Amino acid sequence: MRVVQRRRQFSHGQPVYSAGTLEVDLTTRTVRRAGQEIHLSAIEYGLLRMFVQHPGRVLTHGQILREVWGPQASERREYLRVYITHLRKKIEEDPAQPSLIKTEQGIGYRFMGE
Repeated sequence: MRVVQRRRQFSHGQPVYSAGTLEVDLTTRTVRRAGQEIHLSAIEYGLLRMFVQHPGRVLTHGQILREVWGPQASERREYLRVYITHLRKKIEEDPAQPSLIKTEQGIGYRFMGE
């Protein structure tokens, strides 16, 4: 039910996504955790935007790389690992035990939210 509500939010022009203490406003490009604004790089924001637009779905390494870096980077998984680590440090309550961005071993990543 929550997934349907989130999709409805995006399709009706209210692009604000909340998961626990994380809030992402796609209109203003602002990200807050526990009420504090978080500054993300363009790549980090691109990753987070892609994740919140596809909650619960496994996004493959290739999909993410093509979407965020472009088609020339589709095999550059080291880029992805580094930026996912940076993003987790900024949005996760405990980056060592991530609850929002889960690794799908050998496949990609899944944004869990709530």
